[in-house]
Amino acid sequence: MSRAEALRARGADAGTARLGDDALRDFSRSLPMLLLRAHQSVMAEFRPVLRAHGITEQQWRVLRALTTASSVRATRLAELTLISGPSLTRIVKSLDERGLVSRVAEAGDQRARAISITAAGRRLIATVAPDSEARYRSIATRIGEEDLGAIYALLSELPRRLKPVR
Repeated sequence: MSRAEALRARGADAGTARLGDDALRDFSRSLPMLLLRAHQSVMAEFRPVLRAHGITEQQWRVLRALTTASSVRATRLAELTLISGPSLTRIVKSLDERGLVSRVAEAGDQRARAISITAAGRRLIATVAPDSEARYRSIATRIGEEDLGAIYALLSELPRRLKPVR
């Protein structure tokens, strides 16, 4: 039995807490809390790298998302990065002021801005990449390649499986 299978089997035996007459799963089995704890654990690996290069987690997400397309509208960038519109506006403004992204009015709609990563932004990505990849290798060593693959697979599938049926 793989470690992932053993963890799943152990989780099936988790208890419940009682609140009045309603059964409520034990707090340690709260999926949102477990995902938040996992997120915090993973980001603790990367924060020192980002901090050393003078960028925040959200700024890094924006820059990384912009490496996947020549340019995108803010609404699409917000979807890709899971950052709210108002926060994204501030982040993009800050990155623009640093010369890491550019905002250009679209020809057909002067209110819409096409956001793209600049050469300076790409150089920053290239500078951070070796440290980032070293962190990924460290995580893979500690978790194990098989379990890490299972985590990637399950987390990639989760949004699709939880999508509301219409």
